[in-house]
Amino acid sequence: MNPNEHVPSSPLESKASAGNPGIGARLFARIFSRHILNAALLVLLALYATGFLTRPELPQSDSDIWWHLANARILTTTHSFIHVEPYSFSVAGDDWINPEWLSEMPFWYGYQTLGLRGIYLVTVMVLCANILFVYWRSYLKAGHAGAALGTAGLGFLMMIISAGPRTILVAYLALCAELAILEAMERGKTYLLWLLPPLFCLWINLHGSWIIGMGVLGLYILCGWFPFSRGVFEQQAWTSVERRRLVLVFVASTLVLLINPYGWRLIWNPFDMMLNQKQMMSIAQEWQSLSLNTIAGYASWLAIGLFVVANCLRGRKWRLYELAILFFAFFEAFNHVRFTFLACLLVIPMLTVDVARSFAGPPDEKTIPGMNALFVAVILGVVIYFFPSEARLQKSLAQQYPLQLIGSVQPEWRTFNQDAIGGMIDFDAKSSFYDTRYDTFEHHHVLSDYLAVVHLFKPLNIFDKYRIDHALIHADTPLSMMLEDAPGWRVLKREGTGSDVYELLEKAPGSVEEKTKCTPVPAG
Repeated sequence: MNPNEHVPSSPLESKASAGNPGIGARLFARIFSRHILNAALLVLLALYATGFLTRPELPQSDSDIWWHLANARILTTTHSFIHVEPYSFSVAGDDWINPEWLSEMPFWYGYQTLGLRGIYLVTVMVLCANILFVYWRSYLKAGHAGAALGTAGLGFLMMIISAGPRTILVAYLALCAELAILEAMERGKTYLLWLLPPLFCLWINLHGSWIIGMGVLGLYILCGWFPFSRGVFEQQAWTSVERRRLVLVFVASTLVLLINPYGWRLIWNPFDMMLNQKQMMSIAQEWQSLSLNTIAGYASWLAIGLFVVANCLRGRKWRLYELAILFFAFFEAFNHVRFTFLACLLVIPMLTVDVARSFAGPPDEKTIPGMNALFVAVILGVVIYFFPSEARLQKSLAQQYPLQLIGSVQPEWRTFNQDAIGGMIDFDAKSSFYDTRYDTFEHHHVLSDYLAVVHLFKPLNIFDKYRIDHALIHADTPLSMMLEDAPGWRVLKREGTGSDVYELLEKAPGSVEEKTKCTPVPAG
């Protein structure tokens, strides 16, 4: 026997040593727990449900992303923030601020690094980060991984309406962080509240949705200010120490909103949208009411049904804050379809608690780490296999936008364009008439004039008002046919983009030249 060899001093120690796995095995089991498998399944659901696996060109089809990239390019090349309208000749020289400058940067750096694949990758990462944040919060709140997986999957179907390269998705991560901090406070970690001021300092530079976060925080403080016990409602009031801490955190979070490159104007921006952009909210699809015949509509109704049935089976006591958040979330979701994403972030962790209590069995986190690792590897392989090539994305980009026509637009032209291609014109450093930055165009009545033109209400008079000499629009539309027949207008060229055909028209006063048309570019 080796004298240096350790001899167990008791049968109990011998048994413990025999059954104790090595550090490598313990680390492997910890990494490939049930949570990593659930996370992989949620990522696969997200990519499949959005169509990103089969149609990876979807992110770049969002017209907003191109003027966002143009904004970020100005910031990174000039090292100065935008204060004056940089693109459109229709509002040239007017004041304009960029309220989403910081959330544009990940997409810009992704594009700079990987091209179109960078936009795709950043979109996927931000979208998946949101759904995984919901899963993590749900698990911490309910303590049941199975229930958290099911409700997070349902929640993603509510998110699907905003699944794209949207700057608000970056800001929603800030909302998730705020909610996680408030939920941690309920678990006794009150010191984390002091993370809220720096979070709001970051948030106001990301997106105007910071105002929602301030509203949630204010509602959280107000609803806990007093005790209440009646029926299904029961809550304790904040202690004097908690009340003082919450008020100080709220005041500090409000003050740090001024730490931004635009001062009070950036704080005013979301109020301006609510008060002075009614026309935009009436025409933009994402601001319309939620249709119940959509995936997001079905998922929202199912979430409400689960809340009702779960509390009928095994009721629980509610705090006023929880009920207020529940009503606010679903009111906004049904009022504006874009807020189904917001509703998911707010209510899914609460729903997980009810589902785990009323429908799920006892928590069982026992899994086989090796099997989990295999499933994760397979899902990762599927994602890598379907990751698009740059050539494929470039080809699909040419099928979505008339790139040749946009490239032929000259700097001195005053070209009327449709909103769907305005962002790409901005990105191509050409002067546009209008894009989907609705705020500045509604303020200066350009939006009204654009709608009048596309609805053929005195379009030539409006063209004269802005001294329009070219038009880049869909072919074979009432507007294009009217211009083709108008005296002095002619078609310079056409370009096919998938199922659409665009044409570039020129105003040539007194010209009697025969209209020329180039052969459309094949869809493929």
